Amino acid sequence: MVETRSLDRVVIRFAGDSGDGMQLTGDRFTAESASLGNDIATLPNFPAEIRAPQGTIPGVSSFQVHFADYDIVTPATGRTCWWAMNPAALKANLTDLPKGAGSSSSTRRTSRNATWRRPAGSRIR
Repeated sequence: MVETRSLDRVVIRFAGDSGDGMQLTGDRFTAESASLGNDIATLPNFPAEIRAPQGTIPGVSSFQVHFADYDIVTPATGRTCWWAMNPAALKANLTDLPKGAGSSSSTRRTSRNATWRRPAGSRIR
């Protein structure tokens, strides 16, 4: 049985390579959250290099969504949950993840330029 919790606000950041569709994922997640009656604030983050090699930190793109059942005015600073599509995205954003926040990463793709390796297990504590 999966334990569920009710939260009054959630902050999620989706991060990956420029071509992974992070802006589209964030946009779809935002639209769905708004359709359920939540108040939202977003923070898109485009890569420093538009045509950076895949799997490099300067090529990481992200989209942060803050949604709540009350009025909010900022995209927030702490994350409740975070999704990384590759090791470079994880390395670029790891310092922003607060202790105890949930995370998930897809690290099947390998990259010669990403030096971080995921430890056993998928949760960061």
